[in-house]
Amino acid sequence: MLTRVFKALQYRDFRLMWLGACTSQIGTFVQQFAQSWLVYDMTKDPFYLGLDLFLGQTPIILFSLVGGVFADRIDRRKLLLASQYIQMTCAFILTVLFYIHTVRVWHILTLSFFVGCGQSMGGPAYSALLPSLVDPKDLSNAISLNGIQFNLARIVGPTIGGLAYTALGATWCFGLNGVSYIAVIVSLYMINVKFVPAKSSARIWTSMKEGFQFIRQREGLEPLVALAFLMTLLGFTMVGFLPVFAREVFKGGPKTYQLLLICSGAGAVSGGLIVAAVRRPKRQGRAVLLIITGLGVLIASFALSRWLPLSCVLIFVAGMATMGSAVLMLTTVQLLVADEMRGRVISVYNVAFRGGMPMGSLVLGKLIPVFGVSPTVAVAGSALAALALYFLLVQRRITAL
Repeated sequence: MLTRVFKALQYRDFRLMWLGACTSQIGTFVQQFAQSWLVYDMTKDPFYLGLDLFLGQTPIILFSLVGGVFADRIDRRKLLLASQYIQMTCAFILTVLFYIHTVRVWHILTLSFFVGCGQSMGGPAYSALLPSLVDPKDLSNAISLNGIQFNLARIVGPTIGGLAYTALGATWCFGLNGVSYIAVIVSLYMINVKFVPAKSSARIWTSMKEGFQFIRQREGLEPLVALAFLMTLLGFTMVGFLPVFAREVFKGGPKTYQLLLICSGAGAVSGGLIVAAVRRPKRQGRAVLLIITGLGVLIASFALSRWLPLSCVLIFVAGMATMGSAVLMLTTVQLLVADEMRGRVISVYNVAFRGGMPMGSLVLGKLIPVFGVSPTVAVAGSALAALALYFLLVQRRITAL
């Protein structure tokens, strides 16, 4: 069983990328812990939490499609390196601003936008590079393990972030994140890239249209992209408002926020391990929709809970469902795409998957002060469950995948 779970780690290049990315993601969550708490503490307004998330994710919508075209034209490793250098520079700028005590909320929001710009170039390149590091039969396992390292970082990062924030201050949280980028940069220089895209003289817009045409022509791919957007719009934004739950619902502080983050991350890691251990289901689309339906119910239940132990259990199981559905959806997309189209198609999927988060964050950030955090998030979770049931019972193209 353990051999099956960690199968993709037997590939040297994937193992190097996994370790480098995991280290970098831990640093990212160390910073995110401090950043989210400080934005809410400085403003006392959930809208600014949503705005910070919105500005960090908006470049994904604006520039990822162009990043996908570049990922199909130039060395994907070079794109990833440029992305890491941009994000590392932003982390060190924030470190200096905190060290000299001149930081303002607009500094944080602006740097979040530039970090998102770096991610918009690196995201399609990373997703397109991943299948070339393992055999096709182990792709699902590699995607699961990639998700596990992300969510493992969600556990370790806030733990380190909470300790560093309490004992050393916010400056150290941002500095640790800047240093963590060195790991993924080193791993990128060490791997052997097997597929380098052929150069193209076609116009960027022409190449982008080819990606859209492929998605429309491939049976079931178009509604899958739409579902990815709706899932992140209604389901993923809850984690961004955990500081509000910690303070207003549970009357706690950074430790309560840290506990909720760790429970969510631990659930996601568990979900990733389960997906990595089992074989790909025959009706993968149906499995995705059933899991998303359950995720919506879990989000609504968490939003209405007033007992912290129960909320920890609910957010743990919600993390499992989030991870399971995300891995299965991305695996389905990757297996439907040829290597020469991978960057463009994955960039469209990433725009949908990542694009729902900033929009949901901004809308929920505006609604929460009016209606309260619990009713707002509960309605979002219920809407997600209803939409998943619609795709399952009425619009059935995804169930055929």
